[in-house]
Amino acid sequence: MNNMQIAFDIFSQTLRTLWAHKLRSFLTMFGIAWGVGSLLLLVGLGEGFRTGNQKQLATLGQDIIMIWSGRVPAVAGSGTGMRQYYLTFRDYQDVAREARHVRNAAPILNRSDIRAVSDFTNANGQVFGTTPNLNQIRNIPIGEGRWLNDDDETQKRNVAVIGDEMARNLYPGTSPLGAALLLNGVRFQIVGIVSSIGVHENNSTNNRVYVPYSAMHQYFPLTNVGETPDAISTINYQPLTHDDNDLAKQDVHAIIARNHQFDAKNADAFEEWDTIQSEHMVGKIFDAMDGFLGSVGVVTLALGAIGIINIMLVSVTERTREIGLRKALGATNRSILMQFFLEGILLTVFSGGIGMAAAAGLMAALGTLPSPPGFDTPKLVPASAALAIGCLTLAGLVAGLYPARKAAMLQPVEALRRE
Repeated sequence: MNNMQIAFDIFSQTLRTLWAHKLRSFLTMFGIAWGVGSLLLLVGLGEGFRTGNQKQLATLGQDIIMIWSGRVPAVAGSGTGMRQYYLTFRDYQDVAREARHVRNAAPILNRSDIRAVSDFTNANGQVFGTTPNLNQIRNIPIGEGRWLNDDDETQKRNVAVIGDEMARNLYPGTSPLGAALLLNGVRFQIVGIVSSIGVHENNSTNNRVYVPYSAMHQYFPLTNVGETPDAISTINYQPLTHDDNDLAKQDVHAIIARNHQFDAKNADAFEEWDTIQSEHMVGKIFDAMDGFLGSVGVVTLALGAIGIINIMLVSVTERTREIGLRKALGATNRSILMQFFLEGILLTVFSGGIGMAAAAGLMAALGTLPSPPGFDTPKLVPASAALAIGCLTLAGLVAGLYPARKAAMLQPVEALRRE
């Protein structure tokens, strides 16, 4: 009898044994399948949160730092004696000219109390006055027409670019490109429409109007800013490189502190949002989440492997007499070892494959459903699949080898004597 025939006989015997104990085999395989599926689903869930958060940040743009007007405490770390200061257009100019680690900066003059009126209806939305380079910093995809340009700014043209939602609300059933738009009674011409941004239009950018900063400052300057005629709402800027965010912030802090006469080391005087820092912090949180969820899945998988080891040991005990008889008839230790080892491996790998397929199918089905903002549906992560395969291999080796070795080491006489 050749080796191929021997292997086939062992495999056939293994299948018959598993089929003879269907319920036990099913419950054992269910434990492994559940462990593998849990591992993949949990890690996929964590990655769904990670990619969803990354996409939400990407709707803003890449490597953005935003700084607003602030209050200077009389004593660092104290909340008393705060002096209000307002960012100015000069601050923006100095940042753009002097900050060595800033590659791009744009001012924004923002008001939400301006009434927008079309030939059809009216609405309230955010009106942003800004320089043309804002679209190099923020994500502002143009669907129709064009974005603001340098001539619009220098010539103080009354032109506007509006968001997709604002366009549909103000100009239902028609294209607003080239149409007139009244902002608090001042006539502007629409030259561009911003494509819809975000999931299910869940983004305030879709309800904005962009006009040149010069026109915004002339017609709609900020109110309640004291004696600061050139006050702006915020400065958006980008560091030279992704990792230069701290250096860029130091440059900007030094310029603003100098212009407004306070100590740049007084961190409480600055109101800002560093999306790069937020991305790093969120990444660490999701790394920890992936590690935790992955460890829970591995523990679940380990419990399933322990179940297989236990079942295989029970199987060895139940079949002690059979093992003794086979060895007395000439079966070698190797053939006994291979049979029990194959049973353990088959149970582990087959049930693990079922768990993987079930998890992948469930995640694929979830992918067809709409996802809430900031969350992507779980996806099969290659790293977690590799981890599951590695754990399955280890579990299969342990679950198959230890009981198989115990069976192979039984002496024929001792085995036949037991009942």
